Amino acid sequence: MNSLKTPFRYDFVGSFLRTDRLKEAKEAYKASTISDEEFNKITEEEITKVVEKQKELGFHVITDGEFRRSFWHLDFMWGLEGVDHKSTGNGVSFNGELAVLDDTYLVGKIKAKAHPFVEYFKFLKQFEDENTVAKYTIPAPAQTFQQMIVPANYENTRKYYQTNDELIEDIANAYQDIIKQFYEAGCRNLQFDDCTWGAIVGDAAKQRYKALGIDLEDVKKQLLKVNNLALIGKPEDMFINSHICRGNYHSTYFTSGPYDTVADYVFAKENVDALYLEYDDARSGGFAPLSKVSEDKMVVLGLITTKTPELEDKQYIIDRIHEAAKFIPLERLCLSPQCGFASCEIGNKLTQEQQWAKLKLVKEIATEVWG
Repeated sequence: MNSLKTPFRYDFVGSFLRTDRLKEAKEAYKASTISDEEFNKITEEEITKVVEKQKELGFHVITDGEFRRSFWHLDFMWGLEGVDHKSTGNGVSFNGELAVLDDTYLVGKIKAKAHPFVEYFKFLKQFEDENTVAKYTIPAPAQTFQQMIVPANYENTRKYYQTNDELIEDIANAYQDIIKQFYEAGCRNLQFDDCTWGAIVGDAAKQRYKALGIDLEDVKKQLLKVNNLALIGKPEDMFINSHICRGNYHSTYFTSGPYDTVADYVFAKENVDALYLEYDDARSGGFAPLSKVSEDKMVVLGLITTKTPELEDKQYIIDRIHEAAKFIPLERLCLSPQCGFASCEIGNKLTQEQQWAKLKLVKEIATEVWG
């Protein structure tokens, strides 16, 4: 068993721009002009290539680029018993753009079953070697919880769960089961992707929840509860990290605001091994909340943006790392892009070459800072 563990000094979140061949195959598959077998073959070939590229760049972590998914979060939820979805053209308003997402909702109680992502992980794991370890990314339990209690789903969810606490218990139990499935498949590095904390920072979020008559402190307690309950019984040699984001769709974002108002919860009390934090522009605020990170956690600074193609100034990023080190020791810090390059299959507005140039810069800077 490979003993390498995330995070690494130079790291990345997980998703990559879909290749032209994969996008063409997806369209052909949706049009029923190629079979399941043909589509799966092409997908596996393109995953193999993207893994080879990650290794070529010298990274110690590999992912499948989330190439099998349409959405970073919803596809996982569809693998739970009690969850269904349909495409309606609805979506979520991001900064100047509608993120078109499948409606995803309850049709029964949430339970775990054999999850397809575990099989996808097994395909990825074959590419591990003495220098690289596979990690798999799934939406945080809080993300699944939030999906079921958004205003559009609230009344439907109440058909199956009278209280949020009952929903939290079932989600946590399902995640515990799926974490075990991943572990038994040989996964030792799992990542929760979590936009829930990023969605409740800032004045706009405060006003939004106030208008709904919801106490924001109660929301924070529930997000922390569901994430930590899901982690109960986690094997000691399995590393589960959390990536916190404010939205990443076609180079747009969902919300803005500093971490100050959630640091006492997620930074101080969430029982993950590391935090991958979005810090690529002024929307994220300052580094002072890092002083709240519990001593058992590493922090990966997402200082390189995936939203624009321009390469950051190397010295500026180095200076930012040392600025962050005023609040948390340098030896507990790492570097990565702030998010994936294609949280949804539409991808961000940059090219494959620009994507890889970003990762080269991450490694170059990290090597200079940490050696």
